[in-house]
Amino acid sequence: MMQVVDMDLLVPKDHLVRKIDRVIDFNRIYPMVEPFYSSDTGRPAADPVVLVKIVLIQHLFGIRSLRQTVKEIEVNVAYRWFLGFNLTTEIPHFATVSYAFAQRFPSELFEEIFTLILEEAIARGYVDPTTVFIDATQIKASANKKKHRKELALQTARAYDEQLREEIDQDRKAHGKKPLKDKKADNDNDGDEGGCGSGNREKQRVVSTTDPDCGLFHKGEHKVEFAYTTHVACDARNFILGCEVTPGNVHDSTVFDLVYEQVVARFPEIEVVTLDAGYKTPWICKKVFDDGRIPSLPYKRPMGRKGFFYPHEYVYDEYYNCVLCPNNQVLPYSTTTRDGYRVFKSNPSVCQHCPDLLRCTESRNYQKIVTKHIWSDYIDMAEDFRHSPRGKATYSMRGETIERVFADAKEKHSMRYTNHRGLARVKNWVKLKFAAMNLKKMAMWAFPGGGSFCSSPLFPLNNKKKACSSG
Repeated sequence: MMQVVDMDLLVPKDHLVRKIDRVIDFNRIYPMVEPFYSSDTGRPAADPVVLVKIVLIQHLFGIRSLRQTVKEIEVNVAYRWFLGFNLTTEIPHFATVSYAFAQRFPSELFEEIFTLILEEAIARGYVDPTTVFIDATQIKASANKKKHRKELALQTARAYDEQLREEIDQDRKAHGKKPLKDKKADNDNDGDEGGCGSGNREKQRVVSTTDPDCGLFHKGEHKVEFAYTTHVACDARNFILGCEVTPGNVHDSTVFDLVYEQVVARFPEIEVVTLDAGYKTPWICKKVFDDGRIPSLPYKRPMGRKGFFYPHEYVYDEYYNCVLCPNNQVLPYSTTTRDGYRVFKSNPSVCQHCPDLLRCTESRNYQKIVTKHIWSDYIDMAEDFRHSPRGKATYSMRGETIERVFADAKEKHSMRYTNHRGLARVKNWVKLKFAAMNLKKMAMWAFPGGGSFCSSPLFPLNNKKKACSSG
């Protein structure tokens, strides 16, 4: 018996795919992918918009792989409707989709798709970048931690090293010290007045033989494993504004500049940047304050040892440029190190007979050394803001913003681990996942109660649907 089926009647009016199809015009993807196809060479290609939609379905509904996604589309009427397919249309093979995103499409396309969806959310007034939240989370890599090798790697210079060096030389000059000499690679460990150097040094690291781009991650109580780290910025409404992906052994604070500059370039109206304790460094505080913005940071437990005086008990006297110890003895300025720390040293002859010596230092020559970074005033400014009503309010929102983004990404969108290998492919995968999360949120906000959708009864293969007006 033959029966005519109206696909539109089979898809619930409030289904997510209906809302997504109304909220964005997927025809805007065609100009993006046009340079990667030939108009007169080779066999007819699969519709690139269909390929993009298939991958979005995978990320929107947290399907673990493209192979499984294609299987789900074969039996799901709503997914077929979203692709513009009828009940008998053959779904592209998962290898076709995988090849397109692994080989044909460059990384720039993934960034363009992410930007397209974000700009649509901005145009609808959903994004509020007044306060942004930046943090990082780990993604388990597709690599066996038992298959690895050890190799020496050269530590790269930090983004702010040149600026720090200039200010160190100015500080030393103001104290009557000579500028620091450039350290060569072969004498990095030589002792000099500058103290410990921050120049490029070799460091042994563990490299996976399965995926050399990932990094060995171990932090606190976490299990040691090969992983990638995704560094994310979101607004107060949980829209992802930007992200970067690095190996799992890269510290969060070292990637801050990339994420921060990416987001600030797009949203210059940012006022407050909310971060966790891992970002509480002199450089990050200085950078944010110098840009006319405010870092919102938490309390960070003192790093002092149990049974010894706390660091805050050594008081810095700015006028006399010295430090007063808990026993009211003066520690005069000694030098400024290559790492940007002013060094204050006590008089050993005085400390030797101090009743609090055992709570102060274990130095064999009875000398206490206190250090203070030349940019530490910026951390004090961040501490002042932490105690303000706005500082308390913005930091308390982390649990319902950036932490919620990570929780949703891992629990609802399968970002707890990745099957991809190589930094570029993982980064593209993460970009599409966050693009799908932004798209889902925008669709749910635009049409919270569902609604009708203007469409034809049947969608032929490669039909380029245009989004209906949302009124």
